[in-house]
Amino acid sequence: AVVSTQSTGNQIKKKINKYAFSGGKTSVEEHREFGGDTSVDVSYKYLEFFEEDDAKLAKIKEDYESGAMLTGELKKILIEKLQGIVKAFQERRAAVTESTVEQFMSRDPKP
Repeated sequence: AVVSTQSTGNQIKKKINKYAFSGGKTSVEEHREFGGDTSVDVSYKYLEFFEEDDAKLAKIKEDYESGAMLTGELKKILIEKLQGIVKAFQERRAAVTESTVEQFMSRDPKP
């Protein structure tokens, strides 16, 4: 499933929750005891790219690998991050006018 720049917030949530492969264990009890595997968890891999705060990412990794954070909680973090990025892109894209495109494509980029 693809999360695109045209995806709605709800579509992003559904796709991540349904299709993002998890590094979590088969039960909550097992996950709490052994923790998750960030080396195969798709949500974590996306966060490695999109989360700019290294300390926050390190805390997420520590919590997930220790079992303090569950897969659903990790996916929720990613969903909120992607929803924000996509929404911001969509707002900027909606502000582009024909005049903006003409100016960008012209040889003389002065307004």
